[in-house]
Amino acid sequence: MPAPSGPDLPTFEWLGDAALNVRTPLARELYASLRAHPLPGVQEAVPALDLLTLLLDAPTAGEAVQETVAARLATLTPAPGGSGRRVVVPVTFGGPDLDWCAAHAGLDRAAFVAALCAAQLEVAFLGFTPGFAFLTGLPEPLRMPRLDAPRERVPAGSVALGGPWAGVYPRETPGGWRLVGRTAMNFFDLSRAAPVPWQPGDRVQFEARA
Repeated sequence: MPAPSGPDLPTFEWLGDAALNVRTPLARELYASLRAHPLPGVQEAVPALDLLTLLLDAPTAGEAVQETVAARLATLTPAPGGSGRRVVVPVTFGGPDLDWCAAHAGLDRAAFVAALCAAQLEVAFLGFTPGFAFLTGLPEPLRMPRLDAPRERVPAGSVALGGPWAGVYPRETPGGWRLVGRTAMNFFDLSRAAPVPWQPGDRVQFEARA
């Protein structure tokens, strides 16, 4: 039976018989809850904005998982903004789009960099490529339109702005965001116990380095 839906109620959508989309404003809180207290039958949880995709061990686990997730959601409340760990990202500013972005914001380069470093950002969700975090919290003047045509190659470590988001490219990929700097910080390393150094809810701040 479909779950009841409404502005604040979750909706469930099956993707075949072994994956379940859970749409809810509490997706981040549900993800944290499942990481702390895993559910039998759930192999992996993949977060996005107001969405959590659950990959199941077996199709037979589906109905029980949906009921258990609905019950788990009923116990959750919105977490305070930026309630996770603090992650400082050292950035050497000077990317190919930095001056364009500063002008678009009506600031000189130094003021633009200062404003970006002062922004209190938060990991909304991970996606696009392993280790890539969509960072929310950019003030309106720092929100930049994406490029009309994506670049074929964006170097690893590039700090970028696109629409309401900021992000760091963990590896070389194509990309359509505005590049404003570089960092030497590694955001995906399988040799580490935790390959990705940030998770949804973590607080992020850029720090200018020479």
